[in-house]
Amino acid sequence: MFSTQIYTHAGASRQTAKLGKAVALGFVRATTSSFSLARSPVGLRLACAATQSHQSRHFSSTPVAKLREFFPVKDTAHIKTTAPAWPHHGYSYEEMNAVVPAHREPRGAGDWVAWKIVRLARWCMDKATGMDRAQQVDKKHPTTAIQAQKPLTESQWLIRFIFLESIAGVPGMVGGMLRHLGSLRRMKRDNGWIETLLEESYNERMHLLTFMKMCEPGWFMKMMIIGAQGVFFNGLFIAYLLSPKIVHRFVGYLEEEAVHTYTRCIKEIEDGHLPQWTDKKFQIPDLAISYWNIPEEHRTMKDLILYIRADEAVHRGVNHTLGNLNQNEDPNPFVSEFKDRETPKPALQPSGYERSDVI
Repeated sequence: MFSTQIYTHAGASRQTAKLGKAVALGFVRATTSSFSLARSPVGLRLACAATQSHQSRHFSSTPVAKLREFFPVKDTAHIKTTAPAWPHHGYSYEEMNAVVPAHREPRGAGDWVAWKIVRLARWCMDKATGMDRAQQVDKKHPTTAIQAQKPLTESQWLIRFIFLESIAGVPGMVGGMLRHLGSLRRMKRDNGWIETLLEESYNERMHLLTFMKMCEPGWFMKMMIIGAQGVFFNGLFIAYLLSPKIVHRFVGYLEEEAVHTYTRCIKEIEDGHLPQWTDKKFQIPDLAISYWNIPEEHRTMKDLILYIRADEAVHRGVNHTLGNLNQNEDPNPFVSEFKDRETPKPALQPSGYERSDVI
């Protein structure tokens, strides 16, 4: 379903070449021979970003060598750069390697509903991204098992990343917006929840922008994202008004899936199944380097995924913890100063902190 098609341009005619597993992705600063363009049937367009070839695309007049910039830097007369609204706090390599897939067992009807909705969403995404049975992990341990008979390709991974991150940035914005409006209506402080939720949404958007620097979604993928976002936003809006506790549990389970996804990708990179991302010529986007302040010796695709997985682990722990608290009265423990202990570290608490531990 998602086999990649390669198109070349020779003289006045176009000829269809062999199916390829993936194309080199990212900002490869090399002047090697002509690269091909990959386009998936669902509309994800992949192209090299820096070759000097003058091939033209089958679906666009833009040269293969120049992947269209989705969010170019605005050149103005006076502004040099614009810093991120929420600078990333960074991680040590030890902290990133300490992240593991995990699952919090449902403990009530609300947890069970949240978990089943996430499982349904996971099944839909597997079908939409063309994952066959051999590529699926053990269904008895869907958020912890990372071994499959057949690995995914680079293009399949990018499809999953882009679709996942385009959806993952919605809950934090919905929750932050509704809590902001609630604080205005009740004329009361929110005790730190709003900022954390909005920062989470911002962070997920940075994940998406990073992957968008590597590939270009086609019209079908864009329509899928628009439809999913419309349903997801309105559903979460209503659900958060009815039961924010269940929504935070749902997001915690969703982030479990994200941690699992990125952990499996890291393993497949380490096992040599994704050669384009281990190529020495491959370079991660400058956007990622500046946002995460990635040191020069850790700028491989594996390192980038480690940073993103650590972010998802933080969101997992934060939302599972928020789902355990009193939604109207309890302060946000992750931005609070404690009397007798250090601030909790959500990345290292996969199932979240119990209310008695932090309040």
